[in-house]
Amino acid sequence: MNGHRILVVDDDASILRSLRRGLLLEGFRVETAGSGERALELTGGDGPDAIVLDVSMPGLSGIEVCARLRAGGAEVPVLMLSAMDEVADRVAGLAAGADDYVVKPFDLDELVLRLRALLRRAGRPAGGAVRAGPLTVDPAARRVTLNGREIELTRREFDLLEVLARNAGIVLSRPVLLERVWGYDFEVTGNAVDTFVGYLRRKLEAGGEPRMVHTVRGVGFVLR
Repeated sequence: MNGHRILVVDDDASILRSLRRGLLLEGFRVETAGSGERALELTGGDGPDAIVLDVSMPGLSGIEVCARLRAGGAEVPVLMLSAMDEVADRVAGLAAGADDYVVKPFDLDELVLRLRALLRRAGRPAGGAVRAGPLTVDPAARRVTLNGREIELTRREFDLLEVLARNAGIVLSRPVLLERVWGYDFEVTGNAVDTFVGYLRRKLEAGGEPRMVHTVRGVGFVLR
């Protein structure tokens, strides 16, 4: 089989069985883990192409798993599963380096679409470095500097900043950013773009620099 290898992590055995069955029918190769500790064991060496990771698990939580993966340099796409009333957990998961989230109870078709979007994005070749005023974004090195100060970004924050920098001075709508950064070609709910713009602003402005990512009310966002 040559389908993408997906690791599904959840302490709920019924969700593991359901997701495994559904993803296998979609042509994926599937491994499962019932704990965060087991998930980390399965991500070493020839790890998965993407991870579907429950936020709230006993022991090592999904947020902690994601944070450890990113701290170790792993860039595997991570799709978080979050309970509907756990907004704080979803935000914490994205801040820890998750690429996207799906709210439980979820529709399998939407989860598969989001997974395929993450995999498409992860497979795109890196472009050349781009400079926008004092900002330099180097996709090959996954490195960002602003006035000589290196800025640590999560994978998704980096992707968003790269798109904004390559289109500096051009207002990009939320649907355009969702397509270019997340790879979505379908309508989604939630405020992922606004959430990540907020993360970017805090990190870019942490050294006292003036705002670079601006909101154009009713339209979208622009870097200038």
